Amino acid sequence: MTPKLSVFFERELRSDHAGEVGAVSIYDGIVAIAQLRGDTEMLAFAQSHRKTEAEHLALIEQWLPPDRQSLLLGPWRLAGWLTGALPALFGRRAMYKTIAAVETFVDKHYQHQVDYLMNSGGPEGLLPVLLRCQADEQHHRDQAAALGGDLSNRFIQLWCWIVSFGSKVAVALARRV
Repeated sequence: MTPKLSVFFERELRSDHAGEVGAVSIYDGIVAIAQLRGDTEMLAFAQSHRKTEAEHLALIEQWLPPDRQSLLLGPWRLAGWLTGALPALFGRRAMYKTIAAVETFVDKHYQHQVDYLMNSGGPEGLLPVLLRCQADEQHHRDQAAALGGDLSNRFIQLWCWIVSFGSKVAVALARRV
């Protein structure tokens, strides 16, 4: 049985759920390309991170009833898959930079929710869930940033901006639909 959620937390958890669905799909896209390329390093990275994102998804699903989830899960899956697969086609470093950009956004998204909970309160037990997810996302960001190195050509910068902007749009839509 899921707890009664305020409108704020229902919307936030809907966006978290959609984001974790997208995150699992990002790593599915990377896995597909890594297998195609025979890139065992990329494959191991993606499989490890996918496992963590699937755990996050299960945690959020304990809080958000199925009838309150985003109606756009199909598009989130497709967008996630493409967000993982496209940079993976260009190699590990492009993929790592993409993951660092996504996780930077996700860290800030979770921090917004943590701050709200700390200042305004909320459902008992939700704060540890959000903090666990955020810590994992920070680890993913930091690992990807370190592995991505200093690759910062204009194409990668533009791509990472598009990914960050797309994440903002996705959150705004998922909160409402």
